[in-house]
Amino acid sequence: MVPAPLTGRKVAFLAADGVQQDELAQPWDAVVAAGGEPTLVSLRSGEIISVANGKEGRRFPVGRLASEVSDRDFDALVIPGGLKSPDTLRMDADAVMFVRGFMEHDKPVAAICHGPWLLVEADAVRGRTLTSYPSLQTDIRNAGGAWVNKQVSVDQKLVTSRTPADLPVFCATLVSSLATAIDERQLDSMVEQTFPASDPLPGPSTI
Repeated sequence: MVPAPLTGRKVAFLAADGVQQDELAQPWDAVVAAGGEPTLVSLRSGEIISVANGKEGRRFPVGRLASEVSDRDFDALVIPGGLKSPDTLRMDADAVMFVRGFMEHDKPVAAICHGPWLLVEADAVRGRTLTSYPSLQTDIRNAGGAWVNKQVSVDQKLVTSRTPADLPVFCATLVSSLATAIDERQLDSMVEQTFPASDPLPGPSTI
């Protein structure tokens, strides 16, 4: 049997109170269905309260705190939207550092709606092409990024979408992109273990 594409891979979901319920729940379910192991990272322990249709939505249990983790603990990052959650997170130094780590170490990141606010705050959109909720386009351009009006934008290992209406294609693309990026990292790791940087690559055979 062929293993699911994200089997055994750890995926962080960074969110706080006010996160858009569907933008957390649907990508989370997609990661689980693909064999991944999602963890909700937030600013305080306990639960966060989502928003659905302008009202209080589901509560989600927090797995880890942003202050106690780094990108090295995970294979990929998902940043759901909603107005309040990303706005709160971008004011927290630990959350911003967490996001910056993924981008600096070229790990897969997926963000939707207002989620790219964290990327802007982390100074991680310069030279990148992405989409978001339309009201963020000026912020993204001012931070050196290029904004596009598309259901989903893929720029190397960065996947972004605009609104909950884009969730079906966002979820499918993030799973595909995360699986491909993680496979590439596995291959790179195998090469590094076989040919350490301090050792010269083998030359042509003299036999």
